[in-house]
Amino acid sequence: MARVPDDSGRGSLSERDRERLAAIRACENLSDLVRLTGATDEHEAYFTAKTEWNGLRRRELAAQAASTGLPGTCVTVGGHDFFVHGITHAGTDAERAYLREHISAALDDGAVVYCEQGIRQLYFADLGVCEMDDYRWAMAQSAERGLDSQVPDRDAHVGDRAPTSFDGVREEIDSLASRFRAATFELIHDHSEHYGENVASALGDVASDFLLSHEDFGTGVGFEAFRKNRQAAADPTRLDALQRYYETTFLPQPLEREWLRRHDPELELVTHARNERMADYAVYHNEEATEVRLVVGAAHQPGVRYYLEHFRDGDRRVDGFELVE
Repeated sequence: MARVPDDSGRGSLSERDRERLAAIRACENLSDLVRLTGATDEHEAYFTAKTEWNGLRRRELAAQAASTGLPGTCVTVGGHDFFVHGITHAGTDAERAYLREHISAALDDGAVVYCEQGIRQLYFADLGVCEMDDYRWAMAQSAERGLDSQVPDRDAHVGDRAPTSFDGVREEIDSLASRFRAATFELIHDHSEHYGENVASALGDVASDFLLSHEDFGTGVGFEAFRKNRQAAADPTRLDALQRYYETTFLPQPLEREWLRRHDPELELVTHARNERMADYAVYHNEEATEVRLVVGAAHQPGVRYYLEHFRDGDRRVDGFELVE
């Protein structure tokens, strides 16, 4: 399944451009990026590479043909087609109806469908869809490594108790900052009809510069992500644009994961590390189906694809896989 081209950044890639993309993809760590970009340090290299990667990937995706049906990417592993579909999981009626239509058709055609943990209950509780163990795995890994969790329990409610430690205070501050960022982005988005999309984008970029932390850059939560998530949740035919945003925003997984590990090890576990787990889960559990569908949050899609490609190329195995109960 090919990606839908973005109207912006059209143009074919030169041989030099393709070589540059390949060079960034070949980087295994931030130190490699420093050598590649000529930056003074790894911080500068990360942001320099992100800017270059974004422009080149936009043009690379624009050269591909449009897809049909539920947008996503396809990686063939050992004769099995793994389709990865990135969604908003905002719980809107529009997205629910859209996904159920396409996933029901896929199931009727004999496909096996796996979804990110939490999505099945939201959209597919009465369908033959398997929920993966990616979130349980991340929490188990966090506990095993002795990390002080800053990720609230999925069933907990904000404000149930006062913070009892410095970590608790920091969690409350981080939560407040996140809510303030969301409120700011919402204000800009909701008033964009008065001053136009271009002005809204400019204001969103300015707000992002002030409101995003180093960790936020590693998880792609800027204004464009907010706006494209809102648009796709209301009109799921726009999921392709949301998927392209993350495909062009995130550097290859080893680089984003190292960046996040340096700033927040637990956040790395509950975000990009889960992409690896979901790819492993799907490959390990699928034995017979020719067609496999993975429904994940759009921010996870590039990473899941990345690890499936490593399975395809014979660079990854699932020996020793154990289910997290």
